[in-house]
Amino acid sequence: MPAQIIDGKAVAAQMKQEIAAEVKALAAAGRKCKLVALMVGESAPSKMYSGARARSCEEVRIAHELLALPAEISQADLLAKVAALNADASVSGLLLLLPFPAHIDTRLVQQTIAPVKDVEGMNPVNMGKLFYGGSSVLPCTPASAVELLRRTCPDLAGKEVVIVGHSEIVGKPIAMILLQSLNAAPTVTVCHVATKDLAFHTRRADVVIVATGVPQVRWQKYSAKKKAGENPPAPDLKGFIKADMIKDGAIVIDVAINRIPRALDAAGNATLNEKGKPDMVTVGDVDFEGASQKAAAITPVPGGVGEVTTAILLKNTLVCAKAVV
Repeated sequence: MPAQIIDGKAVAAQMKQEIAAEVKALAAAGRKCKLVALMVGESAPSKMYSGARARSCEEVRIAHELLALPAEISQADLLAKVAALNADASVSGLLLLLPFPAHIDTRLVQQTIAPVKDVEGMNPVNMGKLFYGGSSVLPCTPASAVELLRRTCPDLAGKEVVIVGHSEIVGKPIAMILLQSLNAAPTVTVCHVATKDLAFHTRRADVVIVATGVPQVRWQKYSAKKKAGENPPAPDLKGFIKADMIKDGAIVIDVAINRIPRALDAAGNATLNEKGKPDMVTVGDVDFEGASQKAAAITPVPGGVGEVTTAILLKNTLVCAKAVV
């Protein structure tokens, strides 16, 4: 029986309705909710990201401002700008649009954001609170993955959850969020791309959460070799997690977003679309077609975790607005 498709768009829409109502109530009480996105230098992806977030903010009546700073800004001046935003009572939350230029210490800038305005939940103070189970602002993507999981399976007590990917921005925070409950937490195993016999772990899991980006890395490495004049074997782009690695009836949460070719031609190059450009598609880490025939429920990519991530960002901005005095 085909898996239930976990509809991130529907969940995000419901969350936005709830957030909009709370923002309206906050405004009625004389409190404003404003998100500032900080961009350094020209970056097409950052501009696109900012535009999408601005539209999402408008949907729920959260004020949004894009603060674009020159690429040559010094580390000291950037930190001073962050300090000024921290002190600005009209700003509820601060978001960094990455990547920053190479001369900027991105991690230091992230650490400089006031915890009460850290809408991404990545300040060490908020990460520490997450470890102790007391954080009200959770990292957006991990919180999105867990939100979809809990809506699909409300009772996680004792379930075997295998997380594939141990990054500090996705895998590790997901593990901490899932372990917060003293009495109703699942049993969590954290794996990664170097785990020996990864399938052994995923096949016994009631829930598999994947966030590695392996298909895109494979494509990037292959492309680099092709450009260098080498003739490497075609990469396996059909998914890092195969259908035979999933237990029948498992829940699969695919967090990854990979941009890879729809297909390769006889020469090993990306096939072209009707405009004569490489025909690229967005996929996750999981072989969706195969896994959806075994899993009980699965998130699509796109349309799954990414949709709810934006809603979590808006929710975090609202939480920060309530906390700012």
